Amino acid sequence: MGVLKKFEQRLEGLVNGTFAKVFKSEVQPVEIAGALQRECDNNATIWNRDRTVVPNDFIVELSPHDHERLSPYAGQLGAELAGMVREYAEAQRYTFMGPLNVTLDKADDLDTGLYRVRSRTLASEEVPAPPAPPAAPPGYGRQPTPPAPGAPWQQPGAAPYGAPPPPTAPPAMPPAPPSAGGNVRPFPGAGHSGTNTRRWVEVNGARHQITGSAVVLGRSTEADIRIDDPGVSRKHAEIRPGTPAMVLDLGSTNGIVVDGQHTQRATLRDGSRIVIGSTTIVYRQVEG
Repeated sequence: MGVLKKFEQRLEGLVNGTFAKVFKSEVQPVEIAGALQRECDNNATIWNRDRTVVPNDFIVELSPHDHERLSPYAGQLGAELAGMVREYAEAQRYTFMGPLNVTLDKADDLDTGLYRVRSRTLASEEVPAPPAPPAAPPGYGRQPTPPAPGAPWQQPGAAPYGAPPPPTAPPAMPPAPPSAGGNVRPFPGAGHSGTNTRRWVEVNGARHQITGSAVVLGRSTEADIRIDDPGVSRKHAEIRPGTPAMVLDLGSTNGIVVDGQHTQRATLRDGSRIVIGSTTIVYRQVEG
């Protein structure tokens, strides 16, 4: 059973069906849950072959009307959404840097029925405190004894009176994730596709093998897989194999639909259906 389906079933009996009434004509919980999944996929950062880090702090912004209706159930809904994200992360082998949290917030610029998701990665470890300054020598900082006339005063073994304290070492900084170069975020799955995984797409009954780091779909003769469809742009979309595999809209005119949802990029699984123009493309992958 899918993560979203289990999430819906848990909500059915929550608060004696209250959520069914609250969301009847406004934002649906499953829509928010799906948006949180996409937020994980779109912000996944690959640290190494065995670790892909995703955000662990999510803020769901709602219109004033929706936020007012949901406020009495914000804690329960946030806990259910956090549980759904955790299950999805386990299924995708994502990891978190710190505790998982989902909160609801009000956004005055949103109309009823609209929502927005913001996310960030928060580490559980606090930044180390700066080390304590070294102990001052005996007598340092005390009121001095007046020196003899004409003789400079200095306590044996102490800094000259009135001198500033010795500088402290700068605080240690937490380790940063591996840089992707400049401000470019590594595309989820790019750079470490499984060597034993065979991938292909089925277009109008023809099978096209996916090799290399990316495959471009489009109407142009320069596309890796040419699709003769007037609704398809010259370079419409790109499939990037990896863990997970992804599809990315290349700024096409009509966009892409993946498994029934309009999107700019999405994860792909065996059997995923990509619609560009009036053409349906089935993505396939087999381990072994």
